[in-house]
Amino acid sequence: MNYATATIQTSGQIALPAWRSRVLFVLLLAGLATLLVRAVYLQGINDGFLQQKGDARYGRIVEIHAHRGMITDRHGEPLAVSTPVESVWASPGDVEVSSSQIAQLAQIVGLSAAEVKSKLTDTSRGFVYLKRQLPPDQAAKVVKLAIPGISLQREYRRYYPGGEVTSHLIGFTDVDDNGQEGIELALQAQLGGKAGSQQVIKDRRGFIVEDVASVRAPKAGSNIALSIDSKIQSLAFREIKLAVEKHKAKAGSIVVLDAKTGEVLALANWPSYNSNIRAKPNVSVLRNHAVTDQFEPGSTMKPFTVATALEAGTVKPGTVINTANGTFTINGRTIHDTHPERSLTVAQVIQKSSNVGTAKIALGLPPVTLWHGLSESGFGALSGSEFPGEAPGMLRDYRKWRPIEQATMSYGNGISVNLLQLARAYTVFANSGELKPVTMLRQETPAAGIKVFSDSTAQSLRDMMEAVVRPGGTAPLAQITGYRVAGKTGTAHKLENGKYVDRYVASFVGMAPASNPRLIVAVMVNDPGGREYYGGLVAAPVFSNVMGASLRLLGVPNDAPLDNVMLPSAADLIGEEV
Repeated sequence: MNYATATIQTSGQIALPAWRSRVLFVLLLAGLATLLVRAVYLQGINDGFLQQKGDARYGRIVEIHAHRGMITDRHGEPLAVSTPVESVWASPGDVEVSSSQIAQLAQIVGLSAAEVKSKLTDTSRGFVYLKRQLPPDQAAKVVKLAIPGISLQREYRRYYPGGEVTSHLIGFTDVDDNGQEGIELALQAQLGGKAGSQQVIKDRRGFIVEDVASVRAPKAGSNIALSIDSKIQSLAFREIKLAVEKHKAKAGSIVVLDAKTGEVLALANWPSYNSNIRAKPNVSVLRNHAVTDQFEPGSTMKPFTVATALEAGTVKPGTVINTANGTFTINGRTIHDTHPERSLTVAQVIQKSSNVGTAKIALGLPPVTLWHGLSESGFGALSGSEFPGEAPGMLRDYRKWRPIEQATMSYGNGISVNLLQLARAYTVFANSGELKPVTMLRQETPAAGIKVFSDSTAQSLRDMMEAVVRPGGTAPLAQITGYRVAGKTGTAHKLENGKYVDRYVASFVGMAPASNPRLIVAVMVNDPGGREYYGGLVAAPVFSNVMGASLRLLGVPNDAPLDNVMLPSAADLIGEEV
């Protein structure tokens, strides 16, 4: 046994080397230095990391919805306004809720308890809506429950004072206040504004306790003044609805234009829907038929054929056309007149609405000349209204026309239009041959138009169309007490599966006062189901009621004696050629 062993056995202790304690001390010192450096780095140099983690636990960026701009009519009457509402949202990770509270919350927001529980327990999401756009009284009930992790967010809900009267024109927004149809969609960029955001702090139970700062202020949308006159809009809607119901029609549309400026004063359809009811209506009811639907205009096209021929110098108003007792055969296809005549002057062709006469006038023109007359009147192109889904109509290339097609196109078969486009085309007769651009926005200064026909041609056609509403014409029911009226009827067979069937589109387009037109009213009734289907019997009375009341509302001076209306006899109530 050596001396070292004896030492251990005697004392019972082990003597450790001195260097080991020094190494341990250095390691501890290095660890403390590392922690100190890390603390300095995180809290002094790169403090964003800890700030981010803290914010994630106690802070939140909350979106602030922008106030959507108001839509008004030309006189400032509201057509669409946004009212404040509250939406209920939750941060599932912060929610502390009992079964009884879930049941109470579900009852308030109109959901099942299972749906609410599913949303509140889905911790994979940091934000979830329980219910959007609650009325204030229901929102107050949610607040009273004082459930941690559940808060309210201010939003806006769109309200439409006109309801179904203006629905096709104004359209509607979705739950996020974005335009989905009509003007709301067309002018989304101006109306919508830009949402803002707010930084807030919440406590450990999920309640917001402090608004820290505005990250981005919301920018409210712009208010928009439309060209619409609410009183005329209501009047037009009422009359087209009555006409559709009276004649058991499939649908009907009406457009009222300011003849001088091209502003749309009214645009309505029936059937309609209520924009305030969030349940989405049938797609067919949503369609703005006056703008999105195309139809063959029938005899309302005849004034443009005659105007083109007058402009070309191939005929004059008094030129006699051989109408051959109402039949005219072209390459084996026969055109008929409902009321056969041996001959008619050009003016009488318009008054009596002769297909044969119009076809012969059209065939006296080179195809390119007739095409230019129709094209420059706005057919085959968008009206410029910028309304969503507008149909451009159809005007085929003249180089592909056959003689029979040129003939039938002259009286409105083989060409298609929408009602707004047709109403706009008639501005050439109301403005000395100048085609006006149409707009749905109020104009301070009328936009310049495009010269299509000469002053004398436009005046000649107005004179001819005045005869249409007198006894012996196709639309004596379009007369208005105290005003001279110029217009044209249309009755066209409907085209189904490539064939014309015995179903009709009845229309009338007219202007008044004829001495200096202020308004243009276009009426279309689709598929009248009763015994009456001619434009002069179905659409002309709607025109008379709307035009007469509108002129009086606007205070337009009379240009005829107050007893100027000549009541038609049964013989006078003739239909135009179909």
